[in-house]
Amino acid sequence: MFHPGRVVRRALCVLAMLGAMLGAMLGAGLGLAGPAAAEGRIRIAEQYGLGYLPLHVLRHQKLIEKHGKELGLDISVEWVQLGGGAAMNDALLSDSIDLGSGGVGPLLTIWDRTRGGANVRAIAALNNMPLFLNTNNPNVTSLKDLTDKDKIALPAVKVSIQSRTLQIAAEQAFGEGKFDALDRLTVSLPHPDANAALLSGAAEITGHLSGPPFQYQQLRDPKIRKVFSSYDVLGGPHTFNLIWAKEAFRANNPKTYQAFLGALKEAAALINADHATAADIYLAQNKGDLDKAFVVGILGDKDIQYTLAPSRIGVYAGFLNKVGAIRNKPASWRDLFFEDLHGETGS
Repeated sequence: MFHPGRVVRRALCVLAMLGAMLGAMLGAGLGLAGPAAAEGRIRIAEQYGLGYLPLHVLRHQKLIEKHGKELGLDISVEWVQLGGGAAMNDALLSDSIDLGSGGVGPLLTIWDRTRGGANVRAIAALNNMPLFLNTNNPNVTSLKDLTDKDKIALPAVKVSIQSRTLQIAAEQAFGEGKFDALDRLTVSLPHPDANAALLSGAAEITGHLSGPPFQYQQLRDPKIRKVFSSYDVLGGPHTFNLIWAKEAFRANNPKTYQAFLGALKEAAALINADHATAADIYLAQNKGDLDKAFVVGILGDKDIQYTLAPSRIGVYAGFLNKVGAIRNKPASWRDLFFEDLHGETGS
C-alpha cells in the first residue's frame, strides 16, 4: 500500500544523511564543524520502531520542554529521523545533532573512536528488546541452511547491533573465528523497506534481522518463521537501543541535559505504567497500518522492558574488541556511560 507520509519521511531521512555526511567530510578535511547547541536548545535524532518509543513519548508529550520550564529554562527541541547508526555518528561528529540514538554497536564504535577527544558516551539505555532473524524461505530453519541465494536485510551492515548480533550467532554456528561467515549475504536497508520486502516475497530479501514492531508484524504471516532470537544468542535480555552525546554537550548545557534525562525517565515510566497510552503515542508518531491492540500486545510482552540501565552491553563490547572492531575494551559498562546512571545496576 502506498503511504505518502512514509515516502516524505524517507526523503527527509536521505537528505539528513547526506547533510550529515557532508558535514563530517568538511569537518575532517578543514577542521571545521557545525555550530554547537547553546543552553536551551537541543537537536535529537531518532530512528524507526518501538525501540525508540521513549523518544516518541517525550516528543509527543513535550516532556523536555516541561522539565526545562521546571528548571527555569525555555528549551527549543529539534528532531530529525535517521536510518542507521553510521548516519547517527556522522551527524553527531559533524555537530549536525546533539544527541544520537541507535544500537549498542554504533555506540561502542563512536565511544572507541572519540576517546581522548570528543569523548562520546551514552546518556542512557532506552530498552531491553529481543531481535529476531525472520525468513520467508521455507528451506531455512537455522543459519546453516542459508545459501548465496539468500539476502538478509539489516539497517547497516557491519556496524548495526543487528549486524553484530548476526556475527555472534554465526560464530556460534560455524565455529571460533567464523563470525563473518554470513556477511556476504547482508544488505543495508531501512526497517520499513526491509519489512515490506520480506512480507511481499517479491524481492530478493529472504531474511530480516530487525526489532519490534517489525519482527512481530512479520510473524503474523504464516509464510514467515523465526530463525533465532538475540536473547538466545546473548544468553538473556540485553539492551537494544541507547542514546548518546558528546561530553562537551553535557558540560556546556547542564540544565538542558538535566531536563532531557528527567524527561526520558518520565517517558519510560509512562510506557511501563500505561501501555494503551504509549501505543496511542507510538501510532500518532509513526503513521502506518498497525492497529492499537497489536502494539499494546507487543508492549505487554515480558521480554520487552523499557529501562535506562543497560543489560549485557559487555557481551557486545567484548566481541567487538575481539574481532578488532574497537581498539579499547571497557572495563565496565560504566566506562560507556556518563556518571548520571552509575548508581544503577547494569551489565
